Amino acid sequence: MSDIVNQAVTVLNEKLAGADFDGTAKFDIEDEGTVMMDSTGARAADEEADVTLSADAETFQAILSGDTNPTGAFMSGKLKIDGDMGMAMKLASVLS
Repeated sequence: MSDIVNQAVTVLNEKLAGADFDGTAKFDIEDEGTVMMDSTGARAADEEADVTLSADAETFQAILSGDTNPTGAFMSGKLKIDGDMGMAMKLASVLS
């Protein structure tokens, strides 16, 4: 498992603490691996999810650090979303 995936799991668990996220989401980080998120938190895994967000490692790191807005990344084509767009919007509010 890559350092980037490990870092993403840590940051996402901090952001999810106390958040009301009741679906499943998967982050597919290009050439690094995948991170699953659900009501129990984030973990390195590759499972079925309501929504899958795909991007390169640089884009994910910028989103997680708050330097890039997830909606802006999607609109500019840096972030691809496959699945439940409503769940993606819920997730964006958790990440902000």
